[in-house]
Amino acid sequence: MQEKKIAFLTAKSSIRSNDIVKQNKQDSSLVIKRSEKEKEEEKEEKEEEEEEEEEEEEKEEEKEKEEK
Repeated sequence: MQEKKIAFLTAKSSIRSNDIVKQNKQDSSLVIKRSEKEKEEEKEEKEEEEEEEEEEEEKEEEKEKEEK
């Protein structure tokens, strides 16, 4: 009887441990995805800023040409 109880509690503990491991993997996966998404957004923002700067430079060059 005692052995069955020990086996049951051991199995139950093992299942809980496995569930915790699964949850941790899911959590870390979400963190990685979130991090990748943030990096992608930062990259897009940089590209947009660079495009805006290029447009401004082109406008300034056109103005200078028109003035001459």
